[in-house]
Amino acid sequence: MEITFESVSKQYKSKYALKNFTATLGEGVYGLLGENGAGKTTLINIFVGILRGDSGTIRVDGQDVRALGKALLSQIGYMPQYPIFYRDFTVKDFLLYMCVLKDISANQALDRVLGLLATVNLTDAQDKKIGALSGGMRQRVGIVQAMLSDPKILILDEPTAGLDPSERIRFRNLISQFAQGRTILLATHIVSDIECIAQEILLLKRGTLLMQGTPTSLEQNIEGKVWNVTATAEDTALLTDMYCVSNMKQDGGHFTLRIVTDGCPNRNAQPVPPNLEDVFLYYCGGEKHDTSNTV
Repeated sequence: MEITFESVSKQYKSKYALKNFTATLGEGVYGLLGENGAGKTTLINIFVGILRGDSGTIRVDGQDVRALGKALLSQIGYMPQYPIFYRDFTVKDFLLYMCVLKDISANQALDRVLGLLATVNLTDAQDKKIGALSGGMRQRVGIVQAMLSDPKILILDEPTAGLDPSERIRFRNLISQFAQGRTILLATHIVSDIECIAQEILLLKRGTLLMQGTPTSLEQNIEGKVWNVTATAEDTALLTDMYCVSNMKQDGGHFTLRIVTDGCPNRNAQPVPPNLEDVFLYYCGGEKHDTSNTV
């Protein structure tokens, strides 16, 4: 399956929420990475039909999504940023109810629900009320409801927001399990959610797609722009004011700073290999990296 976005735009008065977004997605996991307000949810809402774009087209296997209508929706599993659950339903009853809404036959519904609950390790919670679940368990219920119809396209909007580290790891592993034979679009502002599981990253800033590529290719774009600097407390204060600092560690009376900038920030600076978080900071973390001053 191939999804093609061609010059998709959405404007509110004089401000673009999305501007000329053009990209192609195939099979696999794609990370839609951007700050809060970058346009990620707007793009998703246009694709699933919640919003209507002002211009541009979206095609699935060459067919306009507006012409496909319900035929397309039946192939999409969607987990919104703030999923709404019926808190007094048990997990199993809620998912069976969702099967009815998705036109899944009664003969298939129970097997499908129980199978997916086992996959996400929620079998023991099937008779618990949703309101009694932890945040991580509710997120797993959310991914199960998105997977009920065995969709070819899975869309997840900020799926790990509010989860603790162990739950986030569990969730990422689940996404990898579901990836085979599907197109998965995972929108997030948390780099660690996608750097290990996404085959390609789409970096979005203020409604504009800055670049699309593998994590490695994006990191290569800022090769030679990431530095480790050891500095005194006084110099550290100056450096953090002048540059984008992605990490800082105190060691005795000195600090080790990881700085993302175009030029060498310090006479003692050592270049280091960039990571995806450095890429995100370089393009979306402000304009400090443009400075040519040194300390």
